[in-house]
Amino acid sequence: MGINTERDVEANLQIGPTDQGFVRIFIEAGDVEIPMDFDPDEAQEIAEEILAAAATARAVTD
Repeated sequence: MGINTERDVEANLQIGPTDQGFVRIFIEAGDVEIPMDFDPDEAQEIAEEILAAAATARAVTD
């Protein structure tokens, strides 16, 4: 399985700051909870990667 493999899975995604100065991405799918904490610089890098991926995906559909 890879990034292009479609799946029929429902999940909840929450993103926000923690009281410890990190950015948390929290994923909940069924009985599985995945909290991932990133320092602000890592979070900024992830945000830039998401924006770049969105631009690439948009170019594919245009």
